[in-house]
Amino acid sequence: MEENLAPGAVAGQTAPTGALAHAYVQNEPMPPLPPPASMVGIVGWLRQNLFSSIGNTVLTIVAFLLALWIIPGFIRFLLTDAIWTGADRDACLAKDGILPGACWAFVKDRIGFFIYGFYPVEERWRVDLFFVLGAIGVTWMLWLKAPRRDIGMIYFLIALPLIVYALLSGKNPLAFLTYPYDLFKGEGLVLGILFAILFFLTGFLVARAKNKDVGPSIIAGSASLLLLTWGGKAIAGIWPLIGLSYVDTAKWGGLMVTLVVAGVGIVASLPLGILLALGRRSKLPVVKFFSVLFIEFVRGVPLITVLFMANTMLPLFLPEGVEFDKLLRALVGIGLFASAYMAEVVRAGLQALPKGQYEGAMAMGLGYWQMMRLIVLPQALKVTIPNIVNTYIGLFKDTSLLLIVGIFDFLKAIETARIDPQWAAPTVSPTGYAFAAIVYWFFCYGMASYARATERRLSAADKR
Repeated sequence: MEENLAPGAVAGQTAPTGALAHAYVQNEPMPPLPPPASMVGIVGWLRQNLFSSIGNTVLTIVAFLLALWIIPGFIRFLLTDAIWTGADRDACLAKDGILPGACWAFVKDRIGFFIYGFYPVEERWRVDLFFVLGAIGVTWMLWLKAPRRDIGMIYFLIALPLIVYALLSGKNPLAFLTYPYDLFKGEGLVLGILFAILFFLTGFLVARAKNKDVGPSIIAGSASLLLLTWGGKAIAGIWPLIGLSYVDTAKWGGLMVTLVVAGVGIVASLPLGILLALGRRSKLPVVKFFSVLFIEFVRGVPLITVLFMANTMLPLFLPEGVEFDKLLRALVGIGLFASAYMAEVVRAGLQALPKGQYEGAMAMGLGYWQMMRLIVLPQALKVTIPNIVNTYIGLFKDTSLLLIVGIFDFLKAIETARIDPQWAAPTVSPTGYAFAAIVYWFFCYGMASYARATERRLSAADKR
């Protein structure tokens, strides 16, 4: 086959340069053509996600028809036919034989009861401050660009619980720090010695985990304990001057209690779950036995059983004169219940890691706790983020079971308000439950959305 040569060119020779060569060779590449209109924009998204196949197209049409059948009724009940103003049940009764929609006037009238329960009206500013401080703590912890997030963690895990306890109850939040001091007096001498031994062992294990000298760690810890104890004594002396009146937990209620219980359960379940998961995988038979026993026992009974046991049996294990109120017992029960499920979630993440990660960490000379803290747990928790958040969402919704043991949570407040004769109307109960569903959905969707964003951020390096 003959080669196509430029005029005057000979086969095997370099093509001449100049104007004649430019007639056959293009120096600049052609600009890329835009993608087809059917592959970009709204049309492209619909084609890729909703109509990519015959089966997907059929499901899309069925879902669209189902939504067309259900959504208009919800819109009419919740918005267009709803009653937004009114002072009592008369505003939400049927008129001319036509039943109105949602009675939002009832929600507007009882919104304070839904949020605060029976908390004294003149002291509700303390609950509002609790909401503000809690929002600051959550934002500080979850906002990646927040300054000094290490201080934010200390604030959220240590300072905030003490401040919230002082605000809502009116009690001295550091009163428990005087307990070690009181143990060394009178009949508490034996308990005081046991407490000292326990603290010594804790300091020893912490020092070993960080590969530090044991002596200075225990001395520093003992000095810190003494300073905190004296601080607790000093605050106990000046606490009456602060002027916060005592509010019994029996008066707590509404959304405030739901957030307190869910927050304590969420914060406590992850560290306890990690310890239980590590204990279940431990090579020490005693540690493994008790970890397995606790996990399987708690997972083998429903949450309501755990709440009843915490409410009735927990006082039997306390020293004489030490009493826990009903809310604190529920907090202990929910924290232990959630930690058992969280332990299995964390254990799944630990088992998902290849053995080479453990061997590489040990080859670098890392101790057990250093290996877990620096190498294994970050990867295991990253793998199990969806399961962890799923457990958190389930725990948040399970707080509605508190009403069975007599704790006035958010759902119990709605249950109580809807049977008020002042608002006895046919649409009041559906409106109350719809409002509860919206509130629960708001919090659960927020947790799920943040988890998805975190998962996308952490998995960016895994994508090709």
